[in-house]
Amino acid sequence: MSSLLTEGDLGHEDSVVWLEDPAGLDYVRQTLDKTKRRATKPPYLRDGRMIGYVRLDDTAEPDPDSGLYKRRVFFLLPHDRDSLPHGLYQEGAPGEAVDPRTVGPGRPGTKTDRSQRGPGTTPTA
Repeated sequence: MSSLLTEGDLGHEDSVVWLEDPAGLDYVRQTLDKTKRRATKPPYLRDGRMIGYVRLDDTAEPDPDSGLYKRRVFFLLPHDRDSLPHGLYQEGAPGEAVDPRTVGPGRPGTKTDRSQRGPGTTPTA
């Protein structure tokens, strides 16, 4: 999934758990992962590092076919701006990137000037 998540995708979110302070990050990548549990730290099976995840409330039901819960995970890859400030994403951001300051339970993150262009930019009119 990408930054195109809707509030309907996130109806049973209870809280966001940040493993790193998101205040110093221009963006995080967000995706929906399928996990066995609704509230514990999910496994992380991709390059880079997990920045945070969402806990689901007690009314969340697992998928009837897989028995797994869909939960948002926030992460960064080794070539993202925080690790390589002069790299591929010196300007611009990956499609699934959102400003972590706009993330909340049941609220999809959004793109901002900072997430798209970096900390040294001024807002566009």
